[in-house]
Amino acid sequence: MTAGLIAVVLLLAVAAYACAGGADYGAGFWDLTAGGAERGKRPRWLIDHAMAPVWEVNNVWLIFVFVIMWTGFPVLFQTVFTAMWLPLALAAVGLVLRGAGFALRKPTRRLAGRRLYGAVFAISSLLTPFFLGAAVGGVASGRAAPGTPASADAWAGPTSLVFGLLAVTTTAFLGAVFLAADARRFDAPDLDGYFRGRALGALAVLAVLSVLTLFVTHSDAPHLWHGLTHGVGLVFVVLAAVATVATGWLLLRTSGAWSRVTAVGVVAAAIIAWGMAQRPYLIPTSLTVAEGAGAPTTLRWLAVVTLVAVLLVGPAVAFLYWLDTHGELEALTDADLRRGGTGDDG
Repeated sequence: MTAGLIAVVLLLAVAAYACAGGADYGAGFWDLTAGGAERGKRPRWLIDHAMAPVWEVNNVWLIFVFVIMWTGFPVLFQTVFTAMWLPLALAAVGLVLRGAGFALRKPTRRLAGRRLYGAVFAISSLLTPFFLGAAVGGVASGRAAPGTPASADAWAGPTSLVFGLLAVTTTAFLGAVFLAADARRFDAPDLDGYFRGRALGALAVLAVLSVLTLFVTHSDAPHLWHGLTHGVGLVFVVLAAVATVATGWLLLRTSGAWSRVTAVGVVAAAIIAWGMAQRPYLIPTSLTVAEGAGAPTTLRWLAVVTLVAVLLVGPAVAFLYWLDTHGELEALTDADLRRGGTGDDG
């Protein structure tokens, strides 16, 4: 019972990271494809302003995922990080380079330095989700079974490839939807249209890849395919499809209101569908939730710590997101500082 609860917590943490961190990766994707210095100036300006307040906190979800894995399911953690150390190491390097590139490109005064750091940020935003998706595909297809040695076979199969492409496309979709909403907040209608069009394009590609995934998993990951087309897994697949249609319809409307909510619904429903489709396995069909779980005492304490974290950290993170989406975290301008200085002198 406790092991099943912790498995659900792990799945929800993965979904949270896919939604929150995914929007950040997507912003990097659009930074990469924005064009030259002049053409891409305004999109990159919006990307910098939209990401700055929250990009660091979004990685909290990834840390939470790793803590749950190595504490609650040590066999799963050992198996995944042994069989697929290379893509995970590349993803980790991408995370570091991505953060460094984003943090350093704005204060750098020389144009060559800005271009270098910007390229590092943008390319890492593309490669990191791909390798994370490929690793998830290795798990979903059952290639990373306990005892599997490290090799490309564990993470370079058809399911891994399509999951990697899904991860990149999903982040691009989320990033464009969130940036369009930020453009409306900043009263930039040209950027609203710019990112809305890209969100619709990414949504169309995502829909095609989702259908392709069903064909690929039918032969390469039959247990996953069966779970996605039957029972609870199918219910969440249908919910993801409904959210996809709703998001497309909202993006075509003038206001675009609620598009962020439905976009998050698309991704969250898809992640939960994957998790439900794998039941009762952590790794189909070689490691069940019960077999991979840690000691009962450890699981009980992990449940307590998770509850405490949700009660203490959850409201703070939610409040941070609320402040960001309502424009309360904008950086001070020179005019603000001058006004503040005048007030102090008076």
